[in-house]
Amino acid sequence: MPSSPSLLSFTLKDFRAQLRQLVLTGAAVAVGVAFLVLSVGGAGALVQSYEQSAAADVGEAAVQVTARDGVPGGGLPKGAAGKAARVPQVAAVAERLTGHANVLTPTGRPLDARALVTSVAADPALRWQRLATGDWPARHGEIALDQDSAARVGARVGDTVRLTKAAGGTADVRLTGLLDTSASQTLGSQPAIGVPYADTATYATGLRATHLDLALRPGADALAAAKAVHAALGDGVAARTHAGAVAQAKESGKTMYAVVLTAALSFVLIAMAVARMVVTNTFSVVLAQRARQLALLRCVGTDRDQVRRIIRRQGLLLGVLASAAGLAAGAGACALGTVLLNGLADLGPVSISLMPGRWTFVLGGIFGVLLTLWAVRRPARAASAVPPVAALAASGTATLPEPGSRAVREVVSVLMLVAGAGLLVLGAFGGSALSLLAVTGGAILTFFAVLRYGRHLLPPLVALIGLALRRPLGTVGRLSVQQLRANASRTSAAASAMLVGVTVAVSAVTAIDITKGGLEEMLANRMPAVFALDADGAPVPPTALAALRAEHALTATPVRTATVPVAGHRSTVVATADPAGLNPDAEGMAAARSLRDGEALGFGSAPGLTVVRGGEMLPVGLYPEATLYVTGPTFDRLAGAAGSRTATVLVNPADGVSHDDARTALDRALTSYPGIRVADTGSDAAIVRTMLDRLMLVVTVLLGFSMTIAALGVAATLMLTVEERTREFGMLRAIGLAGGQLRRMLTLESVLLALSGALAGTLLGLVYGTLAARSVMGGRISPLAVLASSGGTALTILALLAATVLTGVAASVLPARRVRRMVVVDALQAS
Repeated sequence: MPSSPSLLSFTLKDFRAQLRQLVLTGAAVAVGVAFLVLSVGGAGALVQSYEQSAAADVGEAAVQVTARDGVPGGGLPKGAAGKAARVPQVAAVAERLTGHANVLTPTGRPLDARALVTSVAADPALRWQRLATGDWPARHGEIALDQDSAARVGARVGDTVRLTKAAGGTADVRLTGLLDTSASQTLGSQPAIGVPYADTATYATGLRATHLDLALRPGADALAAAKAVHAALGDGVAARTHAGAVAQAKESGKTMYAVVLTAALSFVLIAMAVARMVVTNTFSVVLAQRARQLALLRCVGTDRDQVRRIIRRQGLLLGVLASAAGLAAGAGACALGTVLLNGLADLGPVSISLMPGRWTFVLGGIFGVLLTLWAVRRPARAASAVPPVAALAASGTATLPEPGSRAVREVVSVLMLVAGAGLLVLGAFGGSALSLLAVTGGAILTFFAVLRYGRHLLPPLVALIGLALRRPLGTVGRLSVQQLRANASRTSAAASAMLVGVTVAVSAVTAIDITKGGLEEMLANRMPAVFALDADGAPVPPTALAALRAEHALTATPVRTATVPVAGHRSTVVATADPAGLNPDAEGMAAARSLRDGEALGFGSAPGLTVVRGGEMLPVGLYPEATLYVTGPTFDRLAGAAGSRTATVLVNPADGVSHDDARTALDRALTSYPGIRVADTGSDAAIVRTMLDRLMLVVTVLLGFSMTIAALGVAATLMLTVEERTREFGMLRAIGLAGGQLRRMLTLESVLLALSGALAGTLLGLVYGTLAARSVMGGRISPLAVLASSGGTALTILALLAATVLTGVAASVLPARRVRRMVVVDALQAS
């Protein structure tokens, strides 16, 4: 038995000798570790942006007062500003008032979204908004507007803008400046108007005080002043120092960081799982090529444990070197990304860094090393089982015995396949609250079972693809297919890495695309109407309804509501509308058409009504505050002395009228009613579509790392194949195969490896993605119908397959280059 020092010396020498064969494998691990560093850094940067934007909305006030959590309405009590001003330490008080108004376009119609009106403090030190350009509004009739809204109404600094007034009517005001809302959580998600404090009540409805910003007298202690203000205002408010207000604003960032980091690390785990497969496959091939050497070691007294230690130490060395390279690459990418983001992107007051903390690098390096050690564990066990008699074999290459019991592996694989299939069916068709979780678990189990049977599934798929290539590529095509089928284990191992990445990518793309199509269908086709009027809580005037009915391109249906008493002091909102003018496919509409007097649809209850099933969501679809839908005569009886009002008007295009023409007619009819906005389900569907498109882009980019690692695995397999088939290549060259044909053969093998894994992954991904979407959407849509009508999924999958072909071509560059440099005579003499 060799001594430990000599064993360690042999390990190092042997590792150096095999290093060239392991470079691409190490690169796969390095990419995974770099991806981990980038993911943690990116999640941290996103949370930094969120926290800094929340802190920026705090402003620079020394003390800030807000309503305590749980206070109804979230507003400060009346007179709070006056009481705070009387606290001895307080020098000045700025009350933040917020409300809503409408910004009108040049045609006289309001923007679809209400604008948030905020008061601008007279004291510059207490202003919390940020000005992009121009001047602050200081006098009556002056405002500041966010940049996006100003562009939408075509207004520049110094122009006149028209707003709705709280008391009704409109007012022409002068635009003095543009607000920078790019980094504001309060103002960034909607149109924003800044007005002088004294003018806020002129334009804003629903006015309330949300904050008090306090300036202190010279020498005053902020903490003591905060306590004094709290004592003066009572327990209904929270008074914080500037540091305390900033800390409170950042509090929700911790939860956000956990969510974002979990999502990012899930993609890292996928990439690292692919890297593990690459490492395992590479070591299996390398050790199979060294079977005679391993047997000779056994002959000179090396036992099985020592063989395993040699291979594990080589895995440790590879893991350390690859992880170090990955950490360096990740740090460089984070540094470059930080410079580019802060230098090129308009982040406003936010300054972010993609560079994670040192513990990320420590844990990332440890993770990369442990992953590599785990990956070589199975090849090491197989290599230690090589018997000493194998040293007498004519070839130095052999197939390593697979450790463990084959019967146990088969039983486990079958159980995983059956259990996974059961979970997939249960999740997709069971209607449980945990349906998506069941589909996810079923997909994982069945996928691992498919990987176990990969050596039986992927080589026939390679042959099937090769049938189409035999005629155009002739001898090269036949040789490529024969080689891949002859080495079934190696083919399945190399293609499986691509299979993982493509399966996850196609699953995500399919699920997102079906969900997107289903939501669009539900929003556009299952709602009672395409358009709904919003009068900011006021009833729709009868003259507005008459103007809508005068437009022949529109079908207008008023929704009448009334608040009726129930038992005790409770009350419920009852709604009615003529179903004849509404979308017949809307949820609950069939039940509404057959509803009789004295019956109701919904979740609530009222005296003298019988609530029937079949349209529980219809009242909310008609008017968000309604809980019951009844017929017209029943509504008139219930409303009685309480009276009713036209809460909204639902509008559909007339037969043969397009959405855009209907919207034009709608805006024309409401020209004289600037206070009435229009909710457009088509716009809502577009917003949903945009959000899901962005999600799909992010998922595709993140999964690109897995595809890169899989490509490195294919390249590593080909490089090892070149090493093993040197004599074969020399013989092919000797009998007349040209160098270009040999390179094309390797390229085709690479493409077939990548494409077979991609096609199998596409099939699995379509199944998993469809079932996942079915579990989310339930029976409300047909996933297959949505998928069949969606060109986006098909185009994305075709692009993915095209990228796979390019990946295969790229993976063959280094092996083909090595073959091109091969000397025929030397190749023929290789063992």
